This record gives sequence, structure tokens and C-alpha cells, in this order.
Amino acid sequence: MTDSAWLKLQPLMDLTAPWAIRVVATLRIPDLIASGVTRLEALAGRSSADAETLSRVMRFLVTRGIFEEPEPESFSLTPTGRLLEDAAGVRAWLDQDGFARLMDNAWPGLLETVRTGKPPYAGVFGRSVWEDLEASPRASESFNALMARQSAGIWPQLLECRDWSGIREVVDVGGGSGAILAALARAHPHLRGTVLDLPATARQAAEYFERAGLADRCRAQAGSMFNPLPGGADLYLLSLVIGDWDDEKASAILRRCAEAAGTSGRILIVESLLEGAPAANASMDLFMLLVNGGRARTLAQFEEILGAAGLELVQVQSSPSGQCVLECAMP
Repeated sequence: MTDSAWLKLQPLMDLTAPWAIRVVATLRIPDLIASGVTRLEALAGRSSADAETLSRVMRFLVTRGIFEEPEPESFSLTPTGRLLEDAAGVRAWLDQDGFARLMDNAWPGLLETVRTGKPPYAGVFGRSVWEDLEASPRASESFNALMARQSAGIWPQLLECRDWSGIREVVDVGGGSGAILAALARAHPHLRGTVLDLPATARQAAEYFERAGLADRCRAQAGSMFNPLPGGADLYLLSLVIGDWDDEKASAILRRCAEAAGTSGRILIVESLLEGAPAANASMDLFMLLVNGGRARTLAQFEEILGAAGLELVQVQSSPSGQCVLECAMP
């Protein structure tokens, strides 16, 4: 093995940095440092950690460019380390006290998945990720908070993707805590809508609409997207939903949307296309496979599952963020 080949392979196979980063993110060490808590003993005390063990993790991450140690047992953030502050949005993907722990624990099942083609999550935990999120308020809240943060980059594109003046009623299928529907309702006072999601998430959405002063126009309904959906709406929205499912289940969800929309309604799908950002989406493709048997798709693969659901693609719009909006309808 040549030295240059080893230098490329070693960081790819090493699990030390990914887990050390998750530890300090979970303990909110970057946020503590940003607030002025820089000494090791103070960091350990504020994070309820063992100081000697934390020092070993911190010094390892100094060698990886996450922290600096300008003087013994005093730490500062590098530009890379600042990305782990809560406000930067990455921490939610790493927090082992939230839903990220559920997702990370599925990775050891990759070998079995490659051998069998079946996602390992249910085999590891004895129930689906959705059942786990429904059973754990803390995991559910962290998952929905992350989805709401992602929504902040989606709803501006949705507002621009079409003329909303003729849309009176929207059903946001799998709409989480309601951030996208609320943004649409604020921008268009004539618009009314419903978020349909699992019971715990639907409760969070209802509370959010109440706090936002939108409860008169936005409501939340508990239910499954595999069952009949509220009918007669002008538009059915599926934002970052279809990628969570295999082709059979994705087509089943789309058929429910088609049934509810009828010949006059429209369906909007927001997803990243595999060809749009191959490296990032290839990673997400494996992640979705492990967790729920989902997948990233090319435009051609989307057209296949739309066809299986009795829908046709009307329009595709992309954005610099890599998300695409696919508008579909009954032929």
C-alpha cells in the first residue's frame, strides 16, 4: 500500500472523529465555548461530564481542526467547530439525546442490508422508526424541529413555484409540526390548510398553529398517509416525504393523494433529485435505505412511481439549494 493511498483511506474508515464530534455536539460544548466557557473544568461542570475523559476527547478534536487549545486546558472554536453550534443547524443531526441516536444506531445493520436488501432498523429495534418517534416525545420533538428548520429553506421556493391565487385549500401530507403550511398561510391570507401526520406530531402542529395565530385557517389531523386522505383540496403537498419510502409504498402514498385530489387537484412533491447533487444524495440514499427502506431517486425513477400511482408529471422546478418541486396531476 502506498503512503498516498493510505492517507486517503485512513480518514474514510476511521470512526473516532464521527463519534467524538457527536459527543461534544450532544453535550453542547461548542455552544458553551461560544458563550465564553472555555476552561476544561468549567466545560465539564456545565455539561455534566467527567473532566479527564472530556479532555481526551477535546484534544483529539484539536488534532482534527474542530477546536484549538491556545493554552493548557483552555479551548476555542475553529471555523469548522462553529458549525457545531446549535444555531448552525448541524447539531440536530448529531444529538445523541434526540432522534439522531435512533438513526445512527441503524448503521451497523448495513452489511445485513447489503446481503438481504432489507432495511435493518426494525430488526435492530423491533419496530419502525415512525413507531419509535411516536413513542418517544423527546426524539419526536427533535426530529420535528429539524424538519421545521429544513422547511425554512423550502417554503420560499414553494411560494415562487406557482400562482397560489387559485389555491384555497392545501393538505400537507406528512407535514410535521406545520412550519411549511404556516408559511404558506401567512403569505396568502385566503389560503386554508390541514397538516396530516401521526398523532404526536399532529398535536405539535396544532399547538404551533395556535401559537402562531393561525388556528382559524390551519388545522392538524392525526392519521396515516396510507389511508384515505381528506378529499377535495386544491393541492396536496409532500415535502421530503416520498424519499423515506421504497417504490411500492411511495406509489401507495401517491395513489392516496391522487384519489383525494381527483381530476381538479394538484400534487406537489419536494425532494432532491439524485442527479442534482450526486455525492450528497448518494449518502442520503444509503441513510434512507437503512432507516426505512427509502431511497433518493432520479427524475426518471420519480416518473416511474408517479405512473404506477396513475399520475403524470406536469412541471419540474429546481433551486440552487438542490431541492426540486415536481407538480403532478391525474392525466
